[in-house]
Amino acid sequence: MATRSQALSPWLAALWWGSLTTLGALVVPMLFANLPTPAMAGGMAAKLFSAQTWLSTGCGVLLLLIHRPAQVPTQNGRAQAALIFILLGVLLALLSEFAVAPRIVSRENLRLWHSVGSVMFVLQWLCAGVTFWRLSRKDRLT
Repeated sequence: MATRSQALSPWLAALWWGSLTTLGALVVPMLFANLPTPAMAGGMAAKLFSAQTWLSTGCGVLLLLIHRPAQVPTQNGRAQAALIFILLGVLLALLSEFAVAPRIVSRENLRLWHSVGSVMFVLQWLCAGVTFWRLSRKDRLT
């Protein structure tokens, strides 16, 4: 039987994945389509991606705390495998924020760093999606 905190897991994973999806597929494209200049859109997008980093990190840390092995000794392989995707997703978010974003903002080799950041965003989105899928399965803790 899942504890209350474990029942929260799919919701945290859904928030993480859904926020990444909304930001990447809707909000940022809308900024570039509707703001007067690409520079304005880029500046606002940078702020939103930074906020997303902290949302991703918060969701990931809470998921890790809920599913740490000492806390849930009866986890099946699917829930344990989700831990790898959670860790990787949080690592990607933090690397994007502290290693890639400063280079994009300073316009250092912009094409390269924007491509690296985009790939890292998609990989984080995939990690969050796999986490959501694994933790939302009905038989996740059996």
